[in-house]
Amino acid sequence: MNRFLIGFAAFLLLTGLTDAKQPNILFVFSDDHALQSIGAYGSTINQTPNLDRIAKEGAVFRNSFCANSICGPSRACILTGKHSHINGFLHNGNRFDGSQMTFPKLMQEVGYQTAIIGKWHLSSDPVGFDHWEVLPGQGNYYNPDLLQMDGSRKRFDGYCTDIITEHTLKWLKEDRDPDKPFIMMCQHKAPHRNWSPPPRYYSLYDDTTIPEPDTLFDDYSGRSDLLKENEMTIANHMHWGHDMKFHGENQFPDHFADLHKNAEYGRMTADQKAAWDAAYEPKNQAFIAKMKAGGFTDREVTQWKYQRYIKDYLRCIQAVDDSMGSLLAYLDESGIADDTIVIYSSDQGFYLGEHGWYDKRWMFEESLRMPFLVRWPGVINPGVDSTAMIQNIDYAPTFLEIAGAEVPAEIQGRSMVEMMKNQGKPSASWRDAIYYAYYENAASHNVPIHDGVRTDRYKLMFFPRTRQWNLFDLETDPLEMASVHDSEAYADVLAGMQKRYRDLRQFYDVNTAIIPATRNEEKRWAERHQEMNRQAKQGDVDLAFIGDSITQGWEGAGKEVWEKYYGNRKTINLGIGGDRTEHVIWRLTHGNLSKIKPQVAVLMIGTNNTGHLDQDPAQVAAGVQEILNILAERLPDTKVVLQGIFPRGNGPLDLKRLNNIAINEMIRKMADGDRVQFLEIGDQFVESDGTIDPKIMPDKLHLSPEGYERWAKALEPTLIELGL
Repeated sequence: MNRFLIGFAAFLLLTGLTDAKQPNILFVFSDDHALQSIGAYGSTINQTPNLDRIAKEGAVFRNSFCANSICGPSRACILTGKHSHINGFLHNGNRFDGSQMTFPKLMQEVGYQTAIIGKWHLSSDPVGFDHWEVLPGQGNYYNPDLLQMDGSRKRFDGYCTDIITEHTLKWLKEDRDPDKPFIMMCQHKAPHRNWSPPPRYYSLYDDTTIPEPDTLFDDYSGRSDLLKENEMTIANHMHWGHDMKFHGENQFPDHFADLHKNAEYGRMTADQKAAWDAAYEPKNQAFIAKMKAGGFTDREVTQWKYQRYIKDYLRCIQAVDDSMGSLLAYLDESGIADDTIVIYSSDQGFYLGEHGWYDKRWMFEESLRMPFLVRWPGVINPGVDSTAMIQNIDYAPTFLEIAGAEVPAEIQGRSMVEMMKNQGKPSASWRDAIYYAYYENAASHNVPIHDGVRTDRYKLMFFPRTRQWNLFDLETDPLEMASVHDSEAYADVLAGMQKRYRDLRQFYDVNTAIIPATRNEEKRWAERHQEMNRQAKQGDVDLAFIGDSITQGWEGAGKEVWEKYYGNRKTINLGIGGDRTEHVIWRLTHGNLSKIKPQVAVLMIGTNNTGHLDQDPAQVAAGVQEILNILAERLPDTKVVLQGIFPRGNGPLDLKRLNNIAINEMIRKMADGDRVQFLEIGDQFVESDGTIDPKIMPDKLHLSPEGYERWAKALEPTLIELGL
């Protein structure tokens, strides 16, 4: 009887014959919306009544954070519930792997209709959606194109925010099945750069001076010197046409960059251009005239640029708020408001002049924090104000639990449903810290790779390029103007935060040895990488050496030996000094293999993972395995000689040598005796007592000419055996 009752209850649940009803979800998502420009978060510079309504009738989460502050990666984190290094979308320009688990797919399995309209920005087509219309790439503000499910591209006249709203409403009103629950993802381009507002708001704020942030003229002292290298300042990096909306040639190149023109203006119709010019040209000409008359100091030019920037930004937001008003009105008018959860968020925050910046990327508060407003009728009481630490990897498991779907164990985020039902109060087991990582390097705005952790009071950042820590006390220094990492008073805090950093990286399976990384910010590295790409494009290679400075050294101390053994062979040297496994991974997928199809590739890498980071041998071995995977995929017919990492250091108990020995013990198992051969020749470089003769390795790491002779002799039988 008990088994019968249990089975019957399961039947009722699966067939929808119980009273439980799956709620609809309207998820409105914008791009680059800073918390400091939302009324519910205390904005003093604009008003957002429709967004504020969600908070008043539901909840505002004040400690909401992104996992990677850049457009595409944030969206991938949301879709998968995983950090970037796991979902594979590390930075803009990657291609999202739609075959992996995403929450829309799983919601479809439990009866939800899924739709996305607006910005996608993940290169591949959306998957897991019953309906989609998405902007190609970044999309446009004026007369935008929308990619269709049949592969076509349609252009729509008008303003992007309004068009996305109209299409969203059409689907909600006409195209969905009213008998099924839905999740609609309405995703705006606004307020992304270049902040082109709709005509109805061209003059908004014309009679207002927006207050400047206290840190507009930050000199970046007291923190990592890398801050000074950034290229996202209002003072030096805003473009004459693209950002500042001037026509024609840049008349003041000392004050304005000039790489990008205003492409939005070029898309406009004649009537749209006329309206635009009527609004902008009088203000533009007044500025130009005053500049020519010497009426501005350098500081005042920056202040003028700030006003132009912030007003256009806020005008774009006003249209987003209008959109939310229209969507909320539909829910009210259609009678489904009580059955629909409404969420507003954005892919990350944004700098509105703080630290002198626009854009995002850095782990400072303004771009780390992202809005999260939620209205859940009957569950969340009006006016809830939560300080719980949430992150965008939490969205997927939350949506899945709301839908009644199983949350896969592979998801790294945590469902917020219990917390929402508890009026924003986290349980004792909720997280105490979030992990953040940014992976672009020497790319847009010259913001370096960095990661870190944030607790309720402290923030720790690590910059691999300089191997430097920054620590901030957000209670005493909320503007993050001075790192206290080297303060004796914070020694215990630093140690505790570093422990939390290591533990969270382990918890989230962060292994930098397998995460592709470039060193393009280093001129000599970039030049060598490009030269290797040039050689690889020529093809006709039988033998490739892949590695770090020891491999590159064939062109230095090993030059004569190279000519002796390989001068008559078609050989390419793909070694760069200082590289770790992650750099080789990046290079092999960014041109180093190009058109070459060698018979044999000799791979030795990992000693810098030991020397630079003392990285765990298992992590380094995983990096070597990833390189082997890339070679197997791209060069399936190439035999690989996987060499054990050479010995280093002063003696047999040198810690770094021991680390390399441990790596070798693991990677030798990667050889299959066929495509991959393991070759360990470390005994060629050490004396009987385990020491290294400076005549062989002058610095106990790099080879002398005699060292290269010993390498070549030991390698030669294997190369001959493999047909070279």
